[in-house]
Amino acid sequence: MTVPRVLSIAGSDSGGGAGIQADIKTITMLGGYAMTAITALTAQDTTGVSMVEAASPAMVAAQIDACVGDLGVDAVKIGMLGSSEIAAVVAERLERLGVPVVFDPVMIATSGAALADAATIAAFERLMALATLTTPNVPELAALGGDAALRARGIAWLAKGGDAEGPEVTDRLAVPGAEDVVWTAPRIETRHTHGTGCTLSSAIATHLARGASLADAVAEARQFVRAALLAAPGFGAGSGPLGHFAVR
Repeated sequence: MTVPRVLSIAGSDSGGGAGIQADIKTITMLGGYAMTAITALTAQDTTGVSMVEAASPAMVAAQIDACVGDLGVDAVKIGMLGSSEIAAVVAERLERLGVPVVFDPVMIATSGAALADAATIAAFERLMALATLTTPNVPELAALGGDAALRARGIAWLAKGGDAEGPEVTDRLAVPGAEDVVWTAPRIETRHTHGTGCTLSSAIATHLARGASLADAVAEARQFVRAALLAAPGFGAGSGPLGHFAVR
């Protein structure tokens, strides 16, 4: 059986709940081979982010080149980028790679800490244009201009509903030239939601690496996230991590 090779380009979460750490757990639990290009170090726990230190663009590029050149890549997940310069070098590398790309436009951590400045958010345009799928949550979708602005860009996106209010969570997949695909499920009431976006996007990338259709990849990834939410170990005083390890 061919093992899908998935490259995560994202920041490191010292608490292990989100970022590169969540991506590695997700990709591994789904039977993929995880590789990483770390864009930033963060000192964080379930209550917040206390320090962020970005890697150099050259170092990020070198990590991508090392993975692509020797191991090969079947899909890419992009998370926290750290700077507009890193966003530019990531786009430059991926534009010539030709594999599925899932872009999670990380702007704000679950704890509320800002993880992208205005220049970095502006640099998202190039990444959204090349991505197979962009996965904004409610505030990220608003910051990117809302549904109308994304439709005008002619891109595919998944509008995630976990941050919305109400007893149900609705996620909506919008693809140019096709009707939206909508999933609705009862909200899982828990404070342990740290890393849900990272987990979802890396799960989608892993399924795309296997050759799944976009809608099927999203559907399978949603089920993985829901199972991990239900298996959360209960760690931390704030927004705790998911139970990736318990998903079989």
